[in-house]
Amino acid sequence: MFVCQPPPPLQPGDELMVIAPSGALRELTAFQAGVAIWEARGYRVKLLPGLDEQWGYLAGRDDHRRQQLLTAWQAPTCRGILCARGGYGGTRLLENWQWPTTSPKWLIGFSDITSLLWSLSQQGIASVHGPLLTTLGQEPDWSRQRLFDWVSGRAIAPLQGVTWQSGQATGRLLPANLTVATHLLGTPHEPDLNGVILAFEDVTEAPYRLDRMLTHWRMLGKFAPVAGVAIGRFSRCDAPDGIPSLDVETVLRDRLNDLGIPVVAELPFGHDGVNAALPVGAAATLDADAGTLTVHR
Repeated sequence: MFVCQPPPPLQPGDELMVIAPSGALRELTAFQAGVAIWEARGYRVKLLPGLDEQWGYLAGRDDHRRQQLLTAWQAPTCRGILCARGGYGGTRLLENWQWPTTSPKWLIGFSDITSLLWSLSQQGIASVHGPLLTTLGQEPDWSRQRLFDWVSGRAIAPLQGVTWQSGQATGRLLPANLTVATHLLGTPHEPDLNGVILAFEDVTEAPYRLDRMLTHWRMLGKFAPVAGVAIGRFSRCDAPDGIPSLDVETVLRDRLNDLGIPVVAELPFGHDGVNAALPVGAAATLDADAGTLTVHR
């Protein structure tokens, strides 16, 4: 089984660079709290110039945001890249993008950052689907510790969920925001899905939109090689009052439970709640009989 390799473990004193590759930075208090948490662990956090740039809903034009990513990725002193926030815009950076050959380093974020995480996994480098700087301050202590343990080279505990379809599968873990991942299908940045465990979350997508995206996966045959599906939080995805609709759970069960693979739901990751760190591209076991998702070192 092909798995991605994590960068060298982080140690106190290491330099981490902050970029805003997606949406414009608005949550300044939350952002500063996230920076302070990393600094309290002994890391040197460097804010790259232009984090406050704005071009509509984006944190500056594409060239500006792409240059931030390139600068951080190529900086010899940088050991990890912290994403300020999600929003939208990461996929735009991937047009005609190639990861420069350099020493691997950590890339940490989720939501819109899925585009960069999945693209990087194709280089054989494991990154982290985990709290952004604007969300880290809202995480409980155990979730923060889980993130710091993983990037420091230590093992992390299994996550407990609820069984929807029994069975067991071991494969490469690909956590993602469903919407962003769906829009990577058919592009050069779509990872090899053979034998993988997909871990999906999303926010503010009505049930019919979730249905539409999962049906797209089905019609493309993209679930055929997948070994298992782990489901996190789908927050603020209820239909408006007074509008006839299926609920989110019904849609997810309908589109996933007949695939003949293990499915575990209600795992603690995603928006609007605990967002437990999940390595991207690492080996993992989804034990739907026990309702657990275990990441292997």
